[in-house]
Amino acid sequence: MEEKKYDIIIVGSGLGGLVCGYILSKNGYNTCIVEKNKQIGGCLQTFTRGGIKFDTGMHYIGSMEETQILYRFFRYLNLLDVPLSRLDNLGYDVISIGGEKYKYASGFDNFIETLSEKFPDNIADIKEYVRRIREIADASPLYKLQEINSNVFIEADYIKTSVNEFIESVTENKRLQSVLTGILPLYAGVKNKTPTYIHALINNFYIQSAWRIIGGSDKIAKSLAKSIKSFGGEILTNSEVVEFVCNETKTTSVKLKDGRELKADYFISNIHPQVMMEKIQTKIIRKAYCERIAGLENTISNFTVFLKFKKDKLPYLNYNFYYYENENIWETTDYDEKLWPESFLYMHQISDNNTIFAESAQIIGYMRFDEVKKWENTIVGKRGKEYEKFKQEKAKLLIDKLEKSFPGTKDAIEFYYTSSPLTYRDYTATKNGSLYGIIRDKNFPIQTLVSQRTKIPNLLMTGQNINSHGVLGVIIGAMITCAEFLGMNHIIRDIDNSNS
Repeated sequence: MEEKKYDIIIVGSGLGGLVCGYILSKNGYNTCIVEKNKQIGGCLQTFTRGGIKFDTGMHYIGSMEETQILYRFFRYLNLLDVPLSRLDNLGYDVISIGGEKYKYASGFDNFIETLSEKFPDNIADIKEYVRRIREIADASPLYKLQEINSNVFIEADYIKTSVNEFIESVTENKRLQSVLTGILPLYAGVKNKTPTYIHALINNFYIQSAWRIIGGSDKIAKSLAKSIKSFGGEILTNSEVVEFVCNETKTTSVKLKDGRELKADYFISNIHPQVMMEKIQTKIIRKAYCERIAGLENTISNFTVFLKFKKDKLPYLNYNFYYYENENIWETTDYDEKLWPESFLYMHQISDNNTIFAESAQIIGYMRFDEVKKWENTIVGKRGKEYEKFKQEKAKLLIDKLEKSFPGTKDAIEFYYTSSPLTYRDYTATKNGSLYGIIRDKNFPIQTLVSQRTKIPNLLMTGQNINSHGVLGVIIGAMITCAEFLGMNHIIRDIDNSNS
């Protein structure tokens, strides 16, 4: 019997891998997605405790009104059946700084008007901020789904200017600067490093409209998987890739932990580039390239407390709450362990259309991997009593800090569950549990840019390290990868046709 060979094998079933699988299998390629975990989805994964489903990575999405950018992608990807609940138009994000609260309202005019109520002397600054982030988004053809004649997806000026420099150029008001920086946890930015375009594209995305996924983000993964299989694609779970096998010129197969070997003409890696490089032994790749990838700095990780509330005890919050102890927002990633947590992100989840009382929520705080490094060689559920004590202490600190902003929350908690950078690392396969992968650095824009192409001609990459992270960034990154087979304008025309 002749051994089966695929056109394309995709390693990793995160959003990038699934979108690549969708696009390529829809266009006639015989694709196979290989996933090491039992559950597909990467950051779309969920888990259940006490009958409550918790999201692990994707918590809310933007631009889902008809004609808006993510809506157009979702229609193309056959995802419009994923149930959504709209966040509060009058304040979908609330930024709390030193106890003072500021609202991000939906719609550009509403955003300007609502912030201007807090900063009446800075209306021109707020208008200028909105004008410039819209200008940055409009300057990117891929974020406008316009046919293109070059591979430039963003103007150089937006890559070479840091977020803090950009915001400081918009307004001299220190408090307004802090408020405009308030969504920092969405990209874990680093002062004087993170390029402006990352902040601008994200905020432009959410200001248009903001939504929660009803019943868990795994609905996106399951829907994409169903479509991929309907196109003839395959998805293998519990199938960890331990090696990309290469000959003198290209990748020939992937070797699985259980001994199986799968062959294909092309391969797409949807795992972290540094993790991928550890699975390749070949002379095709020069030492300098390996060292560059290995030396790239990653974004910080996180510590999360997953809360289940007593029935009908706590009112549902239809917004996300960003807490900062003071205006030193840029310093929250470089925190003093004795003062932790100086910031956190608090979000309720929604399991159905009943938005009177909350069933569950998450509190997310930054955490460096070095805080849990001593347990790095342990596995989930078997890390020991010292580790469990560490997590309980951290959870108490976050819950106590939350209680100050929302009195009565602590009494409403039925139980809670925690995850650390180790948990995040093990379930999402990101390096050291990094939230958003490799840090883009405006000082070294070329060196910190990860191309979809590798030094091996038939091995490509996709995922949050290509283009950008988040649901929109990853979908566009998958388009960039698939364009190597189909051409970008072919994909854009397909998306346009599906929305006509």
